[in-house]
Amino acid sequence: MHLVVCAKQIPDPETPPAAFRIDAGTNAVVPAAGIKPVLSPFDAQAAEAALRIREQAGEGKITVISLGQGSAQDAIKQVLAMGADEGVLLNDDAFERGDSYTTAHVLAAAIRKLGDVDAVFCGRQAADWDMGQVGLGIAELLGWPCAIVAKDVQLADGAVTVQRVLTDGFETVRTPLPAVVTVSNELGDPRYPKLQQIMQAAKKTVTNWSAADLGLDASSVGAAGSRLRLVGLAQPEAGGAVEIIEGDTPEAQAQALVQALIDARII
Repeated sequence: MHLVVCAKQIPDPETPPAAFRIDAGTNAVVPAAGIKPVLSPFDAQAAEAALRIREQAGEGKITVISLGQGSAQDAIKQVLAMGADEGVLLNDDAFERGDSYTTAHVLAAAIRKLGDVDAVFCGRQAADWDMGQVGLGIAELLGWPCAIVAKDVQLADGAVTVQRVLTDGFETVRTPLPAVVTVSNELGDPRYPKLQQIMQAAKKTVTNWSAADLGLDASSVGAAGSRLRLVGLAQPEAGGAVEIIEGDTPEAQAQALVQALIDARII
């Protein structure tokens, strides 16, 4: 059994919005200085789903794949520390500034190159752009079935059974392998690697593949192959009007507050 986890490195979601800048010339977010990027939380849960399946089966290999620059290796190392066996970094200047389609295109090519994959696990969406399209795109490009927004995943008898999260409850679906599954936060918290596992992961080699290694033309990936055109990117303006309630005593302030709410037709 060979399972693949797709992992994305993103800006730390805990970063204060004021720490970000936007390059107006390129419509790109300038990373906040001094704050390291992190593994997308949904992808950590995808890794947890794959690890649970391997534990239940008692055997299997888990490969983690990430598309990004050299720093994305840190996201791979985190999943390796959780228990994955090997890592692949898709690193090429041609991959830069792509969209969900080109990301799925490159990841699908890498999965084909691995050759013996039974199931692919992605987060339900990346925690930066929140588009939730890459997992579905991988499945479409590979011609595999896809089950999305999973809170529980089981593999047995050549099929995957997924409990999906719906707006009004849950749905259980079953589909043959190979398949793609996108995992939601309802799966539960991912495991936290122990120090020994972190040290072991640091020694594991991460393979680097370029567009040429995957047999992809540079015109079909990154900005050149993107089907999405970002017209503008801006930070939302923060602020709001504040009215100070005057009064010599707390009672007078309370009366003035009530009158202000009545005047505003709130009460």
